[in-house]
Amino acid sequence: MKTAETDKELAISGTSLCKAFRRSSGDTVHALDHVSLAIQHGTLTALVGPDGAGKTTMLRMVAGLITPDAGKLAVLGINVTDDPQQIQSRISYMPQKFGLYEDLSVQENLDLYADLHGVTSEAKNLRYAQLMDMTNLAPFMGRLAGRLSGGMKQKLGLACTLVRSPELLLLDEPTVGVDPLSRRELWEIILRLVKDENLTVLMSTAYLDEAERCNHAVVLNQGKVLVQSPPSGVRELADDRVFLVAPHAGQPARSLQAQCFDDAGIVDAVPEGGLVRFVLGSGNINGGGSNATPGPLPSLLSGLAVKPVPARFEDGFMLLLHHQGDKAEPVSVGALGKNVPVDKGHREVVIEVTDLVKKFGLFTAVDHVSFKVCRGEIFGLLGPNGAGKTTTFRMLCGLLAATAGSLRVAGEDLRVARATARQRIGYVAQKFALYGQLSVLENLEFFASAYGLRGRRKRDRIEWALQHFELSQLAKLPSEQLPGGYKQRLAMAAALLHEPEILFLDEPTSGADPLARREFWRRITAFAEQGVTVIVTTHFMEEAEYCDHALIQDAGRLLAQGTPAEIRLLAYSRDGHRPSMEDAFIAIVEQSRTKAATATKDAA
Repeated sequence: MKTAETDKELAISGTSLCKAFRRSSGDTVHALDHVSLAIQHGTLTALVGPDGAGKTTMLRMVAGLITPDAGKLAVLGINVTDDPQQIQSRISYMPQKFGLYEDLSVQENLDLYADLHGVTSEAKNLRYAQLMDMTNLAPFMGRLAGRLSGGMKQKLGLACTLVRSPELLLLDEPTVGVDPLSRRELWEIILRLVKDENLTVLMSTAYLDEAERCNHAVVLNQGKVLVQSPPSGVRELADDRVFLVAPHAGQPARSLQAQCFDDAGIVDAVPEGGLVRFVLGSGNINGGGSNATPGPLPSLLSGLAVKPVPARFEDGFMLLLHHQGDKAEPVSVGALGKNVPVDKGHREVVIEVTDLVKKFGLFTAVDHVSFKVCRGEIFGLLGPNGAGKTTTFRMLCGLLAATAGSLRVAGEDLRVARATARQRIGYVAQKFALYGQLSVLENLEFFASAYGLRGRRKRDRIEWALQHFELSQLAKLPSEQLPGGYKQRLAMAAALLHEPEILFLDEPTSGADPLARREFWRRITAFAEQGVTVIVTTHFMEEAEYCDHALIQDAGRLLAQGTPAEIRLLAYSRDGHRPSMEDAFIAIVEQSRTKAATATKDAA
């Protein structure tokens, strides 16, 4: 049993913590169910788990913002229930939606938070110098926060959180919605804080490769702790169970991945470098390694080249969820009706963009971008925050007029027929854009009517959406109360009610847990096989492997485009390992920015 002295030796010490919430529907949700954890000073700990696992509740409890219904929690040796304000005076907490003031400058935001925390002028000057060194925000001190890119906003939010030097830093998914370059920069800051300031950091993350970089990992699911160990303890659960398989000649990796994902003997499958990485299920997972008993290779892999590869944290994580009964069932999307399978011998161009330009005053957001997309393709728009992806997206959807260039979507010239083209497309926005106070069913009824559906057809399409997105049991629940993965399902169901030919998805998996992302892409693969054309933006570079073609843009300019295999060839091999899409993305963007900086310097 822990003693008071033991609590003081730990940064965070929790025993049998429970917390329940009551929904407006009357249901009780057990966010934390007898959770215990022990976190050492000066360590970096990751909280990981599916949507609704209890991660944010745990962070808010450690921050003293909510109290446990049962159990004991000591933070920095202080009982949370007894004195939450004393804890809050010694820690810093950055929630998912950090409160930046977009009409204030970077300097003014920092000053505001420094004044709120009572930081003296002398301490402020010293701390600002450290923060500017870490975040590289010094050149932007006079810029309005609302005009910063997503990655720069996250860095400013972190800087505001750190205007005083805390003893404990709590971060709730700090890298969600930021591009790979910005994510790498944020991680350099976090690791530097742990190393140089001996800061204790507890963070939740949707990126499981980030958990692998931590000292400690706590895996939560449905309010319970599944594993609490160094990341290697989770990784080892999948030892001897992980393989790479090459698809048949001419078969997209995502098609084989979909078959593997639906196979009962396979726990997880994702495209990787033109191959498919999969994790075998069956048998005991306690201990991994020599104690693991994976099942036989599924018959669908007969005749294909299969080789074992080392396990990683994500493999062990997905195996844990499977062991808890959380592997997704095979996805059935049903027929969309208007769309038919693609004739591979005939590539019909359904989107054609030529020399596209969009200016806002003197600022050029999109600078002479050209590309084509064929029917049934999945096409990725990739780029750092502020690259012009969403602006391009909005022009393609007919929501924004181009300054110059031409756009043809579904055979319509968007310069003269934007309304007509919109009837043939579906759009899922970057942020959940449905009506939170309306129920799932009410949202579907509203959007069906907005798309002009009436009578029997309207009822049939709503029934299709409820059934194939597994929303029937949640039909009466207000959409704002849905877990993140189900919000994503509802948004996509609403966008598909009118059976569009083209589906636009703007960072649809941002913030979604790995299992929800797998389910999402399984559906997208099925839609593409029915002839739906999909245009997607994403900051998860491994998701670009699902695309037939992709382009990378930065500062509005097109830097590279081609198949994922062609884009990967533009990156350098590291230590004999083939470069990933993330390696290629970073190399392409950094090379372009270096050339631009050199040209600017030479011109000066």
